[in-house]
Amino acid sequence: MKINFLRLLAIGLLSVVLAAGCATTGDADAGLKAEAEQAIADAKAAQKRAAEVGYEWRDMAKLIEEAEAAYDAGDYATAIELARKAQEQGAIAEDQYYLEQAKFKLDKLNAMSGLTADQRDLLAQANAAYAAQQGREAYDLASRLEAALAASSMSYTVVRGDNLWNIAGKSSVYGNPYQWPLIYKANSDQIKDADLIYPGQTFSIDRNPSAAAVDAAVNHAKTRGAWSIGVVEDSDKAYLAR
Repeated sequence: MKINFLRLLAIGLLSVVLAAGCATTGDADAGLKAEAEQAIADAKAAQKRAAEVGYEWRDMAKLIEEAEAAYDAGDYATAIELARKAQEQGAIAEDQYYLEQAKFKLDKLNAMSGLTADQRDLLAQANAAYAAQQGREAYDLASRLEAALAASSMSYTVVRGDNLWNIAGKSSVYGNPYQWPLIYKANSDQIKDADLIYPGQTFSIDRNPSAAAVDAAVNHAKTRGAWSIGVVEDSDKAYLAR
């Protein structure tokens, strides 16, 4: 029996081509399947984050269910599309929450005075992020500034026998009585006469004043001159005006 060598060769080549085609198709399907799995997982994570802040969109869960149904049916492309849509909704919802929270923080921070250069820079970054509608970024920057301010300030409630000199001298405050003008200046809205404070008053104390502010305070304390209770000395007025 004669064997047609060319015919056998053609059949062999065709088999190789078909096998390669099946392998390529299988690889593509496996890739789509893995991508769909990841997209659905990402969508569920976005849904969880949105739900945690109470901003989950109503149809997020439905989109994820439809994505899972498409995945089960082997329609990976549709599953990816639906899952990514749900993920986008979650990201928008979460960002909206943080925009609102950032606005609340920034309204208070922008009304503050006496910020250091670094604190003003951080505030400017937070405002820029908010203006760009980057909610999470604005919120995180505003929170960092709040934490920095909390770490650098404290409150002190006046008790009977207190005066600014002995308050500033406490180790829990400045540990240096000559720095009392810092307290006076920071609370000038409620201290009318630096020589007269009252039990129950609560003062805000900057725990991290600049070197220039400390030098000015100490210099004023040492050169203030005569004092008298119930009268605001001209030297105090000049210090507050600087």
